[in-house]
Amino acid sequence: MSATPRPWRPALILTIACAALLALTLDGAQLERVKAKGLRRSSTVLASVANAAPPAGPLLRPPAAGGFSPQVRLGFTAGDQWEPAIAADRLGHVYVLYPQYLGVPGCPPEECASPTMILQRSADHGASWSAPTILYRPGAAGGQWDAQIVVDPQDGRTVFASWLQNGKSDTVVAKSTDFGATWTVVTAEHTNAGTDKPILAVRGQAVAVVFNHAQKIWAAVSRDGGLTFTQAQINPNGKLGWALSGGGTITSAGLFFAWAGYEQNGGAKGNVNLFVSRSADGGQTWTTQVLDVSKAPPDCSAYHCGWAYLGAQMVLAADQAGGLYALWNANSVDKGPNRVYFARSTDGGLTWSPKSEVSTAPAGRQHAFPALAAGAAGDVRVAWMDTRAGTLWNTFYRSSTDGGRTWSAEADLATYVAGYTYIAADGFSFPFGDYFEMDLDERGTAHVVWGEALNYDTPGSIWYAAGR
Repeated sequence: MSATPRPWRPALILTIACAALLALTLDGAQLERVKAKGLRRSSTVLASVANAAPPAGPLLRPPAAGGFSPQVRLGFTAGDQWEPAIAADRLGHVYVLYPQYLGVPGCPPEECASPTMILQRSADHGASWSAPTILYRPGAAGGQWDAQIVVDPQDGRTVFASWLQNGKSDTVVAKSTDFGATWTVVTAEHTNAGTDKPILAVRGQAVAVVFNHAQKIWAAVSRDGGLTFTQAQINPNGKLGWALSGGGTITSAGLFFAWAGYEQNGGAKGNVNLFVSRSADGGQTWTTQVLDVSKAPPDCSAYHCGWAYLGAQMVLAADQAGGLYALWNANSVDKGPNRVYFARSTDGGLTWSPKSEVSTAPAGRQHAFPALAAGAAGDVRVAWMDTRAGTLWNTFYRSSTDGGRTWSAEADLATYVAGYTYIAADGFSFPFGDYFEMDLDERGTAHVVWGEALNYDTPGSIWYAAGR
C-alpha cells in the first residue's frame, strides 16, 4: 500500500538490471521517475505529469471473447496509478477510485497533491468509461491515500468512498446520491499521522470504516448514513507488533471486519494472526476470533517492497441471505510461499467452516492479494494473484453457486497487452499495490480491477476486466 510505515530494503543488483531494461523502453520523463528511488512514496509532483494531457474521451472496453473481457487500462496515462477500488450499483453504474501519484494531468500542484483521489465511472455496466476526474481536491499539502468505494446494498444506488488525507491524519468518508457526480465529505476520525489501510462497509444508515493506528485497529462508525461518526478501539488489550485491516461487511447480524495482527513489527518475523471482529451493537463493543495463523511473510526485497507486502491478509463478503465468506492468503513455514484459503459462516459469524484451498497452482508457488464478492444466496466469487507461471504473476478467478462448497474452473483474468515492459504473454512482473478489488452488479457480472508493474518502485498502471 502507498506510503506505509513499513521498512524498505533495496536489492542493488536487481535495481541495476531493472534500470538498464527500462532505459531501453521508457522515455526520458519516465526514466527520471524510476531513477528517483522511492519517488512515489514522497509528496513529489512532477511538472511533466501535471502538464500532461488528460485521456481523450471515453475509454471503450474490447468485446468479451467468452468468460471475461480482455483487460483494459483505466486511469490517467501519465504519473503512477495503483491500489484501485471498485464498486457496482444495481442501475448499471460501475465506479473505480484510485490514488494518482506524481501529479494530476491538467491540475496545478497547488491544487492537486501527490497522491490525489481519482474517480472513473461507467454508466453501462463497464462497456464504456468516462474520463478520469478528481473526486475531491485536497490542496497542495493534503495528499490522499488508500481508496475505498462501496454501494449501499439496501438501496443499490447510494455510493460511499473513503480514504486517508492530510498526511494520513484524517480518515474521511464521502457520499454521493447522484451516481458520483457530486459528493459530500466528512472527517470520520482525526488523529496524529500514522493511520493506514482504511476498510469501508455500508448497509443502510450504518457506515463503518476500520483502520490501523499505533499498532491497533480502530473503527469509526456512523448510524445516521455517514453524517456523524463515533470511534472505538477494536482490540483494546491487544499487544501486537503491527495490525492491518483487510476486509469488511455489514449484515443484519452486525458489523464484521477482518484484520491481520503481526506479532512483531519489522523484519518479517513472527506469526500473523488472522482475525475476524464482530460488533452486534453498532460498533460500541467488539468480539474477536482467530480464523487462521500464518507464519512470517515472504521476503519482498527483490521487488523493492517492504517486509509485510506479501504477508497474510483476509477479506470478507456477505451474500444477500446473510451468509458470510472469508478469503485469505497464509503460509505454514516462516517466509515460505503463501496459499489461498476460503471459509464460510452460516450462523452470523459465530462459527466458521474448516478452511479449504481454492487455487490449483502447484505447491511452492506464491499466492497473495485475495479479493472476494458475493451476490444472491450462495453466490460467491473469489480472486487472487499467484506465480504459477514461474516468476510472473497472474490474476485468477473462480465462482460458486453453493456458498463455496464447489467451484467453477479457474479463469486467468490477466491478458497480454502490447507496449508495456511489465506485461508478457504469460503474465505480468509484479502486483502494483498490495490489494485489489472485485464487485458484482445486478446482473451477476463480476467487475475486477487490479494493478501491474515491474516492481514496487517502477511505473505501473491499473487494469479492469468483467465477466462471470
